[in-house]
Amino acid sequence: MSASPNAPSASHSDSHSASAPLSAPARKREERKILGATLVGTTIEWYDFFIYAQAAGLVFGAQFFAPATSDNEALAQIISWATLGISFLFRPLGAAIAGHLGDRYGRKRILALTLVLMGLATALIGLLPTHAAIGMAAPILLIILRIIQGFSAGGEWGGAALLAVEHAPNGKRGLYGSYPQIGVPLGLGAATAVLLLLTALFGKEAYIDWAWRIPFLFSVILVIVGAIVRSRVSESPIFQEIQERADESSAPLRDLLRTHTGTVLKAAFIFAANNACGYMIIAFMGSYAAKKLGLPQTEVFLAVIIAAILWAILTFWSGSLSDKIGRTQTFAIGYILLFVLTIPVWMLIDRANIWMFGLALLLFVPGLALSYGPQSAMYAEMFPRSVRFSGVSVGYALGAIIGGAFAPMIAELLLESYGGTWAIGIYLMALCAISLIALAVTPSDLHKREL
Repeated sequence: MSASPNAPSASHSDSHSASAPLSAPARKREERKILGATLVGTTIEWYDFFIYAQAAGLVFGAQFFAPATSDNEALAQIISWATLGISFLFRPLGAAIAGHLGDRYGRKRILALTLVLMGLATALIGLLPTHAAIGMAAPILLIILRIIQGFSAGGEWGGAALLAVEHAPNGKRGLYGSYPQIGVPLGLGAATAVLLLLTALFGKEAYIDWAWRIPFLFSVILVIVGAIVRSRVSESPIFQEIQERADESSAPLRDLLRTHTGTVLKAAFIFAANNACGYMIIAFMGSYAAKKLGLPQTEVFLAVIIAAILWAILTFWSGSLSDKIGRTQTFAIGYILLFVLTIPVWMLIDRANIWMFGLALLLFVPGLALSYGPQSAMYAEMFPRSVRFSGVSVGYALGAIIGGAFAPMIAELLLESYGGTWAIGIYLMALCAISLIALAVTPSDLHKREL
């Protein structure tokens, strides 16, 4: 990637001193506070996002869409998965607006707004009457609230990623950037743990009937906690330096699309396969195992929680690994693992044995972690600072549309059309190949560059 005229020659350490000189212990305390805030905030944000994904697989087809499809269960489930994907179409809009504002007014303010917006939409879903109570208004309102979730998610990730990476010392951007990445598996683990608890306490029928609302309403408490934590952190030092130099673009989104479209598309295709494979674990595999194969739902939830814990640990490690061997190299190892193991993983799941299901998830997770942990640092290094929030947010959002947005729905359609999970495996392998090609045309020395 050629040097941008917006990229300053000052080192990262200079950016700390340019904004407000801190002693080494004070700087360490501030960095720990930043990392904790990005981790807590993204975990809450993705918890909100994932409880919808899981409810789409277990509840919404029957409660919101089956009556509208003459009780055609398969069609209702496909439509339910489609609502999961529709929200992704609004991620680029949220990313564009949040990125534009974040590049002009700072990362911290935008992160507070996205967290509150996501939490409100999630809580309102928990209060929403079903089709049986208000007819077609129920699925329409559900889709609108899901769109608001997607809009919020589009702006969340870029801000959290940059807040962590732009506070990192040289040589540790991958490590620091892994903290907001860990929010995804932790959010998944938290959402699944709540579902496990609810089904254990009330049973599957009560969960589908009314108890599914509890995790949505619980989001209100989590958002309050997250907002308090995020209010106590400082702004990104690089953004402060841009302001002090009067170096910010008056129209960062316009500048991004005018001069960095190719980089945005490259970022999107790099992420596509990871997002699609991730939504297999997040939404589809558990639903398939419980509803199609008849595995005990409680045990399926437990297997997903264990996989999420391993995913978080390996994501943290892979971010650090990318500081040593490079971003593209770490990504490539992950995608090669996913490419090779995808069909064997589905073969294990189809054994309809809970132990084989758990083993399949554990085999799938390392590839996911290696192709996710370095992402925050890699994206930050791909874009100049004046359009960085816009670039990383829009690239991430477009990658989610190409990858995970409709992956569960596509998987359901492939299963209905071909009658076997091998077709899903081929679909995921094709996406891995596309992401590997995008990596091949990305500079391999990003981790050595100055921000």
